[in-house]
Amino acid sequence: MSDKQPSHFGRMLLTIALALVAGGAGAAAWDFSGLGSAARDDQTREWLMQNPEVLRDMAGALQTKETAAQVGPLRAKLEAGYPGAVLGNPNGKLTLVEFSDYACGYCRASLPDVAALLAANPDLKVVVQEYPILTAESADAARMALAAADQGKYEAFHNAMYAAGRPGAETIAQAANKAGLDLAAARTAIESGKYESKLADNHALAEQLGFNGTPSWVIGNEAFSGAVGHAELNAAVLRAREG
Repeated sequence: MSDKQPSHFGRMLLTIALALVAGGAGAAAWDFSGLGSAARDDQTREWLMQNPEVLRDMAGALQTKETAAQVGPLRAKLEAGYPGAVLGNPNGKLTLVEFSDYACGYCRASLPDVAALLAANPDLKVVVQEYPILTAESADAARMALAAADQGKYEAFHNAMYAAGRPGAETIAQAANKAGLDLAAARTAIESGKYESKLADNHALAEQLGFNGTPSWVIGNEAFSGAVGHAELNAAVLRAREG
């Protein structure tokens, strides 16, 4: 089959692309009346060749719609997080969710970006979903972070843990002490296994959203991964605020 004779599905896709994305003005400039299917295919193909950004825009719109459909049913659980495991305004009207791992250098590199967002947006709450996937010590640090949340010292531990370096028994204890945790009480809570279900839930949430690395982010109807930088995070915050 030549490119001049696409399948029925291909003709339908090209026609939809022109009609829906080009809109009334674009369609009006191309008169399809009285043309056979092959001629319509040629005109549609020509228009798309001259306006290839249409396909990019369509793909972007489809991805946005699919992401919103994924995030919507999970929003309540994502934004609730673990009680106390938040940065910024705990009563903020706008919520950014971050999946992070204390062994992740990209998460550490994102700390100043998040801090800048919080400084510029006093109504922003950052819910941290502990997602330890890199090392066994990552999970140990995540458990201590949740114990810190129980003691009302999550943000202090979060920052101290990243400052201490890669997670290990020594650096975790150092961060816990710097944050002012009751270390004995924290260890008792960890040994009770009370945080295991939360960590398992976070892994399940990440899988449902297609996340397989850290940091990963959810805000509004958007979900994306990587140390994307302050500008991109800020743009996502603005879009969420407008939406």
